[in-house]
Amino acid sequence: MTRTIIITTADAPAAIGPYSQAVRAGATVYFSGQIPLDPATGALVEGDIATQTRRVFDNLAAVAKAAGGTLEQVVRVGIYVTDLAHFAQVNAVMAEYFQAPYPARSTIEVSALPKGAQVEVDAVMVLD
Repeated sequence: MTRTIIITTADAPAAIGPYSQAVRAGATVYFSGQIPLDPATGALVEGDIATQTRRVFDNLAAVAKAAGGTLEQVVRVGIYVTDLAHFAQVNAVMAEYFQAPYPARSTIEVSALPKGAQVEVDAVMVLD
């Protein structure tokens, strides 16, 4: 049986519900969805979709670090946006954080996200 480890860090926003920032099972880390919350205040960051997306990826990077890895080890990303018209801007920001070979990804438009966020991202990382 694989031992499960709960990952938490003060460098990413605390969970706003009954879930963990991430869970490690063996060498695989499953990230909960991150919305663009400032980890210091817990408040939604102000700004456009690019600003919000950068905050989300910064939060995910902090959780990856707490788990002993980096975003380079992410193998899958799930992106949820409230408007698919932002697709190109989200892609541009993602390219700031990831290099080829890129992780597998889905992008889904949703009607709403917690706290009025425009974007949420979850991920799966495999540690070496």
